[in-house]
Amino acid sequence: MAQKTYLLDMDGVLVRGRRLIPGAAEFIDTLTATGHKFMLLTNNSRHTRTDVQRRLKQQGLNIDINHIYTSAMAAAAYLTEQQPGGTVFALGDLGLYQALSDAGYALSNHEPDFVLLGECDHHTYDNIIQAANFILTGARFVATNPDVSNMTEFGLVPGCGSVAALIEKTTGVAPYVVGKPNLYMLQAALTRLGEKPENVLMVGDNLDTDIEMGRQGGVETLLVLSGVTSLETLIAAERQPHSVAESVAHISRESLVKPLPESLKD
Repeated sequence: MAQKTYLLDMDGVLVRGRRLIPGAAEFIDTLTATGHKFMLLTNNSRHTRTDVQRRLKQQGLNIDINHIYTSAMAAAAYLTEQQPGGTVFALGDLGLYQALSDAGYALSNHEPDFVLLGECDHHTYDNIIQAANFILTGARFVATNPDVSNMTEFGLVPGCGSVAALIEKTTGVAPYVVGKPNLYMLQAALTRLGEKPENVLMVGDNLDTDIEMGRQGGVETLLVLSGVTSLETLIAAERQPHSVAESVAHISRESLVKPLPESLKD
């Protein structure tokens, strides 16, 4: 049997805010030493993958930039596939603009083909109104991720999903959401890795994004309890992962990765 390729969420799996989750560095080192292919999939579109790599290195994780894939990169790829040479009005942060630039996709404030919404902490009301009016006059609405809130050093703040909901309520138009749990992001990662779903393990801390994407895409899933999902939430959930571990520290010690009891599976 071929060894598994790992798809890894970042926040709640490898890091928690600015803190490294115990055992994460050893886990990544083990993957590298044993020749496992892996890729980090993050719904956060705010940062470039260079910034993500730098942040992780500061926290003690040495990860090659080619092992990082963001929802901003997926969104830029999606626009390029949908309408090569098109234009986009983008609301986001540096990671989103860099991904669009790398894809050669043109920004526009005049009759754009798309409105693209990403994570940002400085959306202005005028920009949101402008985006809504572009959508009402025919621009297609795309969002990088569905996350309704994000935890920051200042507390909980509205996420991309919350701002998207505001625009949807205003226009009556729902966005096409590129990030997890959309299968577009999974398929993009598999293409980059040259892998088939049956040879992949998705490791995440969120039942609604990481695990749901894996389930829909025919990928084996493993939930870690080091992030947003508690054991009580897991037990009460209707849809279950294939297996569960306390954290990635336990994945490298296979005897501690406990499959869920049959009574908790579908």
